[in-house]
Amino acid sequence: MVYHIVMWNFKKEIPEEKKPELKAEMEKQLGSLVGKVPGLLTVDFVTEPIPSSTHEIALVTTMEKAEDVAVYGKHPAHVAVANTYVRPYVCDRACLDYVAK
Repeated sequence: MVYHIVMWNFKKEIPEEKKPELKAEMEKQLGSLVGKVPGLLTVDFVTEPIPSSTHEIALVTTMEKAEDVAVYGKHPAHVAVANTYVRPYVCDRACLDYVAK
């Protein structure tokens, strides 16, 4: 199994009062990709990190094999969700992919 973890912060111009709505929509839309993107097994969206965290939100996905990360990244359904519900609002992206032992 492969883990694909992506973390972001919101852009400075995003008002605090808008963040809960954006988080909920990101979670819904990213979660909807299970069953649409080949190899994507699970999607968890972190909206309430503990204070020691360096990022405000995170996506934790599991995939069948390492090659599925590239498939996911280019899949039209993922690109549409990312371009509409995520990228316009976030910055400071960090990513970690690894194979679970």
